[in-house]
Amino acid sequence: MDTVLSLDHVSKVYHNGRGAKNISFSVARGQVVGLLGPNGSGKTTIMKSITGLSQPSEGSITVFGAPSTDREASLKHVGALIEQPALYENLTAWDHLVMAARFYPAVDEKRMDQVLTIVGLAPYKKERCGKFSLGMKQRMGIALALLSEPELMILDEPTNGLDIEATVEIREIIIRLAKEKGVTFLVASHLASEIEKMCDKVLVLYEGEMLSFDTKEEALRLHPSLEDYFLAKVRDKKGSVVL
Repeated sequence: MDTVLSLDHVSKVYHNGRGAKNISFSVARGQVVGLLGPNGSGKTTIMKSITGLSQPSEGSITVFGAPSTDREASLKHVGALIEQPALYENLTAWDHLVMAARFYPAVDEKRMDQVLTIVGLAPYKKERCGKFSLGMKQRMGIALALLSEPELMILDEPTNGLDIEATVEIREIIIRLAKEKGVTFLVASHLASEIEKMCDKVLVLYEGEMLSFDTKEEALRLHPSLEDYFLAKVRDKKGSVVL
């Protein structure tokens, strides 16, 4: 399979001891891969290292065959939403897309309308983002990340804080784009149920360490749910300590 993203023994540890240590995995084209772990487990650190927002202290990262140190080449086909979308409350959804489109010569108004339709915000394109619900703001962030027609999307907790309906909408967008457009996704979440519903493979992180990397089918072969799989991996790490 065509490898889109590869991490080889990547470490990034901050002064407080948190971060990620010795992370190695690869993602094939069209896959939806989940980073599963509690807050502080290293999910965001990994995503920031891939997108150049943080520089790994050890190891190497390759994106579409280019080293992450060559940011222009490695990020050319990448869209990302890390942490919360940075939106201006007084600007409309359309204003945000116009502003972002300046960085992408090939993006025109047709593409701007397309991304709003994909995320379900077309009826609200002239509405100020300050009036958006949390779910609408998340969808706006995804629209901005999709603007350049990326082949790899990196999403950090995309359903965090959303109600049930908004969570389902975001999940369906991810699954649809992967299946219909062949977009590759790396999605971080602390919710095992969300990773189970949308991802093909799951990487378990705990206290900055990578505990496992399996297909969802393999993870569920001996466990009734991805939550049980996660807990089993953590218990294996801790030995006899009961969570």
